[in-house]
Amino acid sequence: MEMFHDDLFFQYLTHERRASEHTLVAYKRDLALFLTFITEKYSLTSVNEVRHPHVRAWMVKLLHEGNATRSVNRRLSCLKSYFRFLNRHKLLEQDPMIKVVAPKMGKRLPIFVPETELRTLFTETDFPDTYAGKRDRLLLELLYATGMRRSELAGLVLADVDFERSVLLIRGKGNKTRIAPMGPWLVDMLRTYLVLRHETHPNAAPWLFLSVKGEAMRGEGVYYIVHKYLSMVSTAEQRSPHVLRHSFATHLSNGGAELNAVKELMGHSSLAATQVYLHNSIERLQEVYEKAHPKGEEE
Repeated sequence: MEMFHDDLFFQYLTHERRASEHTLVAYKRDLALFLTFITEKYSLTSVNEVRHPHVRAWMVKLLHEGNATRSVNRRLSCLKSYFRFLNRHKLLEQDPMIKVVAPKMGKRLPIFVPETELRTLFTETDFPDTYAGKRDRLLLELLYATGMRRSELAGLVLADVDFERSVLLIRGKGNKTRIAPMGPWLVDMLRTYLVLRHETHPNAAPWLFLSVKGEAMRGEGVYYIVHKYLSMVSTAEQRSPHVLRHSFATHLSNGGAELNAVKELMGHSSLAATQVYLHNSIERLQEVYEKAHPKGEEE
């Protein structure tokens, strides 16, 4: 679709914004859906023909099809970035998103895995006594012990492991770095894994986690491993690396960790993103009160 300049937009996301592969895949899918909709329904042939009623009509269509408000807002975010890019590069005469109001979202608490289920994962699950099995166990342990994102884990290199200080260097969004502490058990597990990694892939690239072929692990591979093993112990609606990240923060909050400390460990830029985990903590306290206090269950 030459007159929609979508190729230029994705070149910008790839080379200038250095967007993650996950973001690129999602944006390409969302933008393709929108462009197909406006060309088929309204016969538009140029981006300068797009107006806010076209965007609103697409938004209504998505909602009528049963898409969640969060999903619709994510797709609108893609359009905002797209039109902002075109406007900034003088490829768009009028930004159609200016008059578009995103649907309001109800507050949704993060999905997390209960501590009992994660205890089962790490104490009762049989991991194969192979390179892949040892790698998968360490991968799961690191995600839960540090709360890092799957893209952050996939981007780890050998030099990010500081055994002397027992910390891990994590590169987060916007190339911001943070330090994650590692307990003795995790340090020992890492040392054992690195010996096996060197024996299995002696001339491999510096990435910490490698595929069985010795290549850098991608985000999709990390997701597959987490989903596979969480499915063995959990019936949670979602079983993804982000659920382990939510579990990390929720369990810290439930254990009494200071909110600012959780914020730093999660790599959040503000407390607003971290405060959602406080709601889970409050709900848990209410449950404990209702079960344990003599007046707890009184109406």
